[in-house]
Amino acid sequence: MAASKTLQALDKPVMTRAPYWADIPDEKWLDWRWQMSNRLNSFEELDAVINLTKSEKKALQSEGLFRVDITPYFASLIDPVDPGCPVRRQVIPTDREMVPFQSMMEDSLSEDKHSPVPGLVHRYPDRVLMLVTTQCASYCRYCTRSRIVGDPSQTFSREEFDAQINYIENTPQIRDVLLSGGDPMVLAPKLLQMILARLRTIPHVEIIRIGTRVPVFLPMRVTDEFCEMISQYHPFWLNIHVNHPKEITPELAAACDRLSRAGVPLGNQSVLLAGINDSVHIQRKLVHELVKIRVRPYYLYQCDLVEGSGHMRTTVARGIEIIEGLQGHTSGFAVPTYIIDAPGGGGKIPVSPNYVLAQAPGKVVLRNFEGFITTYQEPLDYDPGEIVNQENLIERRTEPGQEGILGLLGGDRMTIEPDGFAETHARGGKDHRLRSGEISDKWRPLGIGTIEHDKEEPKKLADPSLEDEQSSES
Repeated sequence: MAASKTLQALDKPVMTRAPYWADIPDEKWLDWRWQMSNRLNSFEELDAVINLTKSEKKALQSEGLFRVDITPYFASLIDPVDPGCPVRRQVIPTDREMVPFQSMMEDSLSEDKHSPVPGLVHRYPDRVLMLVTTQCASYCRYCTRSRIVGDPSQTFSREEFDAQINYIENTPQIRDVLLSGGDPMVLAPKLLQMILARLRTIPHVEIIRIGTRVPVFLPMRVTDEFCEMISQYHPFWLNIHVNHPKEITPELAAACDRLSRAGVPLGNQSVLLAGINDSVHIQRKLVHELVKIRVRPYYLYQCDLVEGSGHMRTTVARGIEIIEGLQGHTSGFAVPTYIIDAPGGGGKIPVSPNYVLAQAPGKVVLRNFEGFITTYQEPLDYDPGEIVNQENLIERRTEPGQEGILGLLGGDRMTIEPDGFAETHARGGKDHRLRSGEISDKWRPLGIGTIEHDKEEPKKLADPSLEDEQSSES
């Protein structure tokens, strides 16, 4: 894109620029390709811009470090003399990153275990995560995919893109596709558009999403041309990643405004990070600044158990305390959901303060953010079966093997058993007359589940009053 077009993409060009780049012409500074080509990544480059600490110098000069790349724009947000700067601590390593900690894992979310084809993660029943690149505009020190991100040798081929899309085409339960990586917005524009266009031709794909930090690291990338391109693929959603109010600049605000005007709903995903944003007051300031630029706080993540992130992790109690300080103290739509992405591949688990204090037949005892305690009186004549006829008019989504707790509540099953549960409790014994596969009906609950046995003529439950009548007649 010509530099003049890049300039035109900014309504009122505002330049957050450190003195180190004062001599760079505006047309270059506002060109996202120039920003990508001039990222800081070596010890010498960073030392020229920032007063590095002994710990930072040691990390930057060590072998095997997770990749460092910082756009000149984002580097301009760093306080060059304050080692505690919340922007600085997200992208510049320290020697604490090299200290192992208990439970850290290469793939802490087991994404590769839930990957039917390379780069595609199918963890949830109706949606998939499509990893389209391993490259980012800048690299976060707590990156959950540091096992592949930043490594050009791990990037995905055209054949792997084809395999991902073929899988989606052949899996009709998928209605939502999230593009991530790496960062999809650093892809060549034509390649990104090709992926979006192919996804949009799949009839059962309802929603396309992108998870990106490019608007934060590189707001110049959000040009009018980009916004026009993605507006062709609605419904299209986009989540950005802002961790601290200092990252919300006039440039980011302008980029989000262009996206909003293109009809793109915007959300924000933050990670709870020690010494960076683990404060009720910082988080409240962050969500207020986000909603002012029409970005809804979506998730606040607990930091994953990924190598190098040990010093950035907080307690879960701190996260719950922060939600306690937001709920009721700000607008409801400004309160993100606090999430622990379960180690081992359990997926996102919401965690929140406990507002239900007690329950009894017909009553629920609740408390609010002030400690006000009240009782909600429940209806005693509620009939949950009244909706069944209307419910049957709606096409039901199948979730084979993933019904979970909903399956228990809906009567599809009575238990969820760990792998090997039956074998463990068989204690190595063989089938016998009381424990035989031929008489396994003894463990099949009446009226529960949809197995073939239950489709037979249902057994009638005994009515004691009828038994009494029958015995008197006889």
